[in-house]
Amino acid sequence: MGMHPATAGTRRSTALRAAALLAVGATALTGATATARSAARLPAVFKLRPASAGQIDAVGRVAPISTSDCVAQIGIHCYSPLQYRTAYHLDPLYQQGVTGKGRTIVIVDSFGSPTIQHDLETFDRQWGIPDTRVEVVKWGDVPVFDPTNADHTGWAGETTLDVEYAHAIAPDAHIVLVETGVAETEGVTGLPEMMDAEKAVIKSHDVDVVSQSFGATENTFPGYDKGDFKSIEKLRYAFKFAAAQDVTVLAASGDNGATDATENGSDLYPYRVNSWPSADPLVTSVGGTQLTLDDGGNRTAPDRVWHDDYGAAGGGVSGVFERPWYQAAVGNVTGGHRGTPDISMSAAVDGAAWTYESYDPTRVGWHLVGGTSEATPIFSGVVALANQLAGHRLGQLNPRLYALALLPQQVSGITDVTAGDNSWDAVTGYPAAKGYDLASGLGTVDGTRFVHALAGR
Repeated sequence: MGMHPATAGTRRSTALRAAALLAVGATALTGATATARSAARLPAVFKLRPASAGQIDAVGRVAPISTSDCVAQIGIHCYSPLQYRTAYHLDPLYQQGVTGKGRTIVIVDSFGSPTIQHDLETFDRQWGIPDTRVEVVKWGDVPVFDPTNADHTGWAGETTLDVEYAHAIAPDAHIVLVETGVAETEGVTGLPEMMDAEKAVIKSHDVDVVSQSFGATENTFPGYDKGDFKSIEKLRYAFKFAAAQDVTVLAASGDNGATDATENGSDLYPYRVNSWPSADPLVTSVGGTQLTLDDGGNRTAPDRVWHDDYGAAGGGVSGVFERPWYQAAVGNVTGGHRGTPDISMSAAVDGAAWTYESYDPTRVGWHLVGGTSEATPIFSGVVALANQLAGHRLGQLNPRLYALALLPQQVSGITDVTAGDNSWDAVTGYPAAKGYDLASGLGTVDGTRFVHALAGR
């Protein structure tokens, strides 16, 4: 995927998303119902920009509406942070005082958002979540924010989603937002700045978890087609440093199913590919599920792999990295290479998250966003909760995750996802299956059980 957090695919899928964005935006004004399928027949009027994949609500609403009203008015499910807290069984942790207090989540995004503090406070007021002061670190020459620049507003949307949902899950964790000055696209552009920034912030702050809602297709890196992976290997220094400091690093698995973007950032490869940093063995890859919840956040159906009219959960086998030791027990699924994702959380656009945004004066208000760039900050909050309960950093999670998955789910808190697949565009993906699969990884989590199991308490 373009190292945008989770973005566009082929011209066809871009057209679908752009049209859906327009259709749902119109709904916000008129109340007319528009399904994704009818929206897909509309002409594409702009190229979806690199940022929050699956952002579909073009016109800001004055207030969020309920799930049942979303289904009736828009044709998709929509969820609040309080519904996610219920769905992931997090409230018992909060009642025990496990809120992320004393722990730090680092979020890395190009350009950031000039209104992030105000927007987070508005978001918090709506849902009764305690405020926090976001610490903003500008890394390098970050340009003055331009609300007419699609790159800037796209990344501001991603920033908003990342910060609001990491905070919603771990309300007392300290959030450090690192803004870099170069947008990631495909290949290596922007990545050295992001890796430099991550290493520097881990050095200067007491960091527990780094959340990365971006990725670039492995095939777009220089040398890949010749089997020369030095261009990726040279970027791994931040993750090696994080591992040495026991810092957990997460990355979104992507929004184009088993394929991802070519170098132009809009077309998709016509075959299965994978992306970095999601495929890095030092990183926990976070995939996407579709939740079906009622207005109170209770499940009315088991979670499925995210695959709706707007996108599908990234997952597959790395073309760069050999199978890490912790995946030995799932080698029958991954073969000799690293498989992704490791774990999955809510990402479906038909199951979108409410965000509040005001960085673009033409579309201030409540918007709906989906993508694995939603799943990743949600999981970063869960990791922060586990760090607090453990009383120390948990470091690389993958060895723990794969060990826990060998235990009964009542002990591990890891819930298998056995329905759906991550086919997208013309590329056949992988089906969910019992145990580990290349669509959902090990599955999803029951928050209270999982946090206790991960923390060893």
